[in-house]
Parts: sequence; structure tokens; C-alpha cells
Amino acid sequence: MDPQDLEKLNDMLDNESELREVNTPIKNRFSLPGSLSPSVWSKFKVRDKINDLDKKTRTMVGTLNKIHSTRLESIPTLVDSVRPILTSCGETFAGLAELIPPNQFWRWKEMWCNSLRTAVFAAVLIKYLTNGTLLSLKTTNEILGIKEEWKDRVALSAEDYLHGLISLVNELSRYAINVVTLGSFDEPLKISAFVKDLFAGFSMLNLKNDSLRRRFDSLKYDMKKIEEVVYDVSLRKLVSSGASEKTLSEK
Repeated sequence: MDPQDLEKLNDMLDNESELREVNTPIKNRFSLPGSLSPSVWSKFKVRDKINDLDKKTRTMVGTLNKIHSTRLESIPTLVDSVRPILTSCGETFAGLAELIPPNQFWRWKEMWCNSLRTAVFAAVLIKYLTNGTLLSLKTTNEILGIKEEWKDRVALSAEDYLHGLISLVNELSRYAINVVTLGSFDEPLKISAFVKDLFAGFSMLNLKNDSLRRRFDSLKYDMKKIEEVVYDVSLRKLVSSGASEKTLSEK
């Protein structure tokens, strides 16, 4: 992870923690904010937009799950089939931005944060499968179509972005095993180098959120699974000549 990105993420996490303390989020998806009357609420189609986002994220995750039974050479075609759905999420976020009242982001965000995290997961997984690199927070916003001017209504918080990255590592730990069964013995080394770099970045963050901190702790187990796969393919001499040295030199 880039040091400048880490510094920015730390600043965002600190700011979000302060904002969360002074803003009580809506716990119930369908409860009314005290400042809004039922007549105003009836004009808001927030639930429909969130249902639409849920449907898109479920479709993306279902399709991306096929990577575990798809050979490496066919991954680009699979990824390309998901990109249009990912891009269309921008339309849904634009609709939400029109419905959420100004300066109400922290009151409403809990309604869609799970779907947003799943969308982030899909975006960063697609990026990794494309060229083996990490998608930054800024670029993730651009891909999801979340605009800076919406930040008081709809935004991608650092917390939600990091949750998406942790889900990526969870998925890669499983992928490292399955890709070997499909005959790609060098891939676990690339995954291992990527995950270790990501874990090092997470270690530098000041994680104040309990849920985020617990999920970060689980990354150690994911790394262990990946390292066991790397050990097995290396011990059995299944890795191509020079693959290990090349992977390490790239990092």
C-alpha cells in the first residue's frame, strides 16, 4: 500500500470516528428520521435504490465466485462479464444522492453500507484479477461512480473501503488453493506477495472501529493458509523456474 494512501486513510478513519460519535445512525432500515415527516418520507425511494444495489452486488459476487472453477486463461472473459454491472452501480448511487437530504450521510449510511462494501470487494477483486494490483480509495470511488460533491449524502468511507479489502484477502486465501487444483502453480506466490504487502499496510493503520479491527486480526489466518499453499507447491517443485525470485523482486 502506498505510504501517502496510508496517511490519508488514517486521517479519514480518525475523522470518521469523531463524526460517528456525534451522529446517531439509523438502526432500522425503515425507521423515519425525527426531522422528516411521513409526507417527505413517501417521496424518498431509498429502499428501492438499496434493493437495486443489493441485486447488483449479489449478481457480481455470484459471477466472480466462478473464478474458483475457472482456468487462469479464461479469467479475463469472466471479469469482463462483471464490469458492466459494476459500472451500473454508479446510477444507483446517483439516485441515492438525489434522495438523501444534505448533511445526512452519517444518519443514513448504515442502510447501504453492507451493499457498498460488497461493491468495493467486487471492484478490488476485478482489479487484482486484471493486473495483480491494488485499487486505491480514490479510484474505487471513480469506478463506483461516487462523486466528491455527494460526500454529505453518499460517500465511500475509509472504513467501508477497508472492509472491502479484507473481503478481498478472504477470497484470495480460498482462490490460492483452488487455482492450484486447476494447474496454475505460480499464482499462489503472486497472491502471497500481494497479501503480505496489504497486511503490512493495514498494520500501520489506527483501527478504532471494533468490527474492522476484529476482521483485520483474521487476516493472519488467511496469510497462513496462503503460505501453506506456497510451501506445498515449492516443496513439490511445481513452481516454474525463477518464479519465486521474480515475484519477490516485483515487490
